[in-house]
Amino acid sequence: MESITLANNIAELIFNKKGYGVKILDLKEVATFTDYFVICSADSDTQVKAIADEIDKSLRDSGLRSWHKEGYRALNWVLIDYVDVVVHVFKKDMREFYNLEKLWGDAPVIEVEDPALKKAEPVKEKKTVRKTRAVKK
Repeated sequence: MESITLANNIAELIFNKKGYGVKILDLKEVATFTDYFVICSADSDTQVKAIADEIDKSLRDSGLRSWHKEGYRALNWVLIDYVDVVVHVFKKDMREFYNLEKLWGDAPVIEVEDPALKKAEPVKEKKTVRKTRAVKK
């Protein structure tokens, strides 16, 4: 599987568990240890674990095992290394603190939108008409 295809598949798995702020950093021209970082945010340690477990289980079921995993104890930042693609699942405040996007600022960034948000149609506002009665004097 091509590394960009793997990165996009991982992004889809993240959205399955309501992760957000998904970005793919293309590191091919700026680093030698991997092709892509996939970075996402979650609101709680439970969600961080759910996202990381979803990625690990789904890819393992398709025959792809991670080379290395870390961060499962604290669940603030879980890293899953698939050699060509390294996944970073952050709690929101940890992502802001470490700011990998700025650290790897020379790398082109691909922002990935949640497909569920693309399909959702905007809700039309209902206009409420207020009926008033004439008051007799």
